[in-house]
Formats: sequence, structure tokens, C-alpha cells
Amino acid sequence: MRFELSEDQALLRSSTRDFCQRELPIDKTRVVMEQSKDGYEPGMWRSFADMGYLGLLLPESVGGQVLGAIELAVVMEEMGRVCVPGPYLDAVLAASVLATAGGHEQLLAEIVSGRKLVVLARDDSPYRGNRAEPTRFSDGRVRGTKYFVPFGARADALLVVTSDGLVLVDAPGNMTALETMDQGQRFVAVALDHPATFVGPLSLLERIDQIGAVGAAAMLLGVMDRTLEITLDYVRTREAFGRPIGAFQVLQHRMADMLLRAESSRSAVYRGAWCCDTRVVETALACASAKAYAGDAARYVCGQAIQLHGGIGFTWELDLHFFFKRAKTLEQRYGATEAQLENALAAAGY
Repeated sequence: MRFELSEDQALLRSSTRDFCQRELPIDKTRVVMEQSKDGYEPGMWRSFADMGYLGLLLPESVGGQVLGAIELAVVMEEMGRVCVPGPYLDAVLAASVLATAGGHEQLLAEIVSGRKLVVLARDDSPYRGNRAEPTRFSDGRVRGTKYFVPFGARADALLVVTSDGLVLVDAPGNMTALETMDQGQRFVAVALDHPATFVGPLSLLERIDQIGAVGAAAMLLGVMDRTLEITLDYVRTREAFGRPIGAFQVLQHRMADMLLRAESSRSAVYRGAWCCDTRVVETALACASAKAYAGDAARYVCGQAIQLHGGIGFTWELDLHFFFKRAKTLEQRYGATEAQLENALAAAGY
């Protein structure tokens, strides 16, 4: 079994890292978060299109790259290292569903070029655990309320999950912005009573949910990697009692524990991505395990990093809080940790 990336995958990682460092430095992220009311920067989205990222999973017939979950994980990991704002993963997943359903070539071509943004709208309840009336599709109209729609204020269309299947609806104007701790991930609530086009059955989501879990876990991996780098630089230079605090064994043990969790997440993420691409029987278990483990590990790594920085750890001036907030947000998205643990148990036959 080969554990390293192929030559093409390694090149994708290198080019994506260069792109993110050049076009998406954390200082630019700060500006987008502070000055954009919806956390979205059109120039950044156009650059994603120019790099081919928006068509990563799509066929060549619509301008796509025809790549797989491993390549998506590579890109998401690098985007996690810069805490990129925007609905990248949401857009890629929605486009993949439309491609699988078929019959949306013109829209997909516009998505790949960056001219159109389509995102998934799937949460019926305003809070986890609360029950609400499911969104329905009948007589050519979709009715109901969707919560936590990512970047709905910027979307041209929504791919809405209803109890009757998936439908496509032009983004309506009656949206309510929802508060979020991560200003690089914006959500709205959408009240729907609009004409819609049927896309396909709910079974279309099974594979895309698995790829989404791996993609989110890969971004969490990038968050952990960069958090570890920042923290290592700090403990090597911050002095106490006449020597760097990184020289104290108790802090070395904490850093080692953080590294171990990040590296274990790496194994889980790329195992899940490989399973998605090869479609082996263990795919559901591998993807659920990757997201559950990475979500828990990222929360721990980012929390420890803030503690190791002491009182300045969560100040606005330091970049660490961006990574902590992204970890907390992603922990709940694409299958929260608790839900993915249940998925893993079910996939394992327990």
C-alpha cells in the first residue's frame, strides 16, 4: 500500500499552498471578515475559478477537472491552513450533486467559471435537537424554512433538501442573517414558498455526505497544522525563568499530544478520501471516523494552543482565534461529532 501522494497530487498540494499564501494570507482574511457584511469576496471567488478549484469534482464536459476526494482533501487542507473565508466546500458539493443528477450542464459551466454560486440548504431546525416541520415539495413549489444556509445571501440558487427529494430554487430575497462565531463562515435562514425544479431523490446525498465529511475533516487538518506551527514558534521564543518555555518538559508533552492528534487525523482523513475514490465497503465507516476524530482533535489542538499562549492567546491581534473558531464551526458541520460517531457505529454493525 502506498501512503504518499502521487506526483500529480503532490504538485496540486504545492500549487495550492503557493496560491493560498499569495492570494489568501491571513491579513486578507481579516479584511474580508471585518469589512464584508457577508464574508464573501468576489475577487477571491474568481481566483478559485481561474485555478480550476470550482470544478474539481466535475466532468470535463462542463469545464471540470475530473478529480476525486483525495485531491479535494489536498485542497481543503491547504485552505484550512489560511482559514479561507467563503463557501468553497459547499459550492463544490452542490455542484457534484447536480452533476450526478444530470441535466444541468449550463448551470454547472457557470458554476465552474465562477459566474454562479449554488449551495446546499438542508437544515430544517433552528437548533440541533429541535424538531420542526420538514420542508416539502409539491405542485412545483418548495415550502418551508431552511436554517444555517451557508452564504445564502450570496447564492444565485439553492439546492434544497426536502422530504420529497432535492429541488433547485432561485435564491429568494427573504433571508435572515444568523450570528456566527466564525466570521469567515456566514449563514442565513431562508423562508421558502417558491417555484422549484426537481433534481433527484435524497439518495443522491449519500456519497456527497461522505465526501463532505472528508473535505471538512481535511480543512480541520489544515487548521491543526497551522495552529501547531504558530504555537511551536511561540514556545521557542517566549522566555520564562531565563529560557524558552518550550524547554519545559510539561509543555513539550502537551505539544507532543497535539501533534499526535493532528497526525492521527491525517491518517483518518486520507484513508476516508481513498475509500471515497475506490468506493470500498468500508467507505461509510472511514468517512464518519475521519470527521468525528478530526473534529474532536482540532478542538483540542486549538484549545491547547490558546492556553500555551497564555493571556494573549485569544486576543484579536493574534491569528489563533481564527483557527479556534473555524475548528468549532466545522466540528458541527457536515455531520457533527456525535452524529458521525453514531454513523461510524452503525457502519461497523453495532
